[in-house]
Amino acid sequence: MSDSRKLFSSGAPWENIVGYSRAVRVGNIIEISGTTASDGDNIIGKGDVYAQTVFILEKIRKVLEEAGSRMEDVVRTRMFVTNIAEWQNVAMAHSQFFKDIKPAATMVQVSRLINEELLIEIEATATICNK
Repeated sequence: MSDSRKLFSSGAPWENIVGYSRAVRVGNIIEISGTTASDGDNIIGKGDVYAQTVFILEKIRKVLEEAGSRMEDVVRTRMFVTNIAEWQNVAMAHSQFFKDIKPAATMVQVSRLINEELLIEIEATATICNK
């Protein structure tokens, strides 16, 4: 593995089972895996896509900081929702974090996520900007 490649783990058992990392930093790019509103065995914000979105974006903020970046350096988000009719609630939460940053963003409906109580999953790409 290249010296410029750094892996970040959440400690979840799924990382080794599936073979993925919570986030990967290569050079000044950070890719964050699909993030859900799970906290261990608990689902946060059951039935509330807005609450789940806020929780997820806070999780993303934490791994970005661990990797040496910040929310202001996010250049792309990808949102996978189980009910596109709830897009305004997702958008409202996303805007709380990104209103002034305005990363490229995608929102698509999927038939379901790994747990039926999960309403949204988000991926993100960020850079490390030297200011």
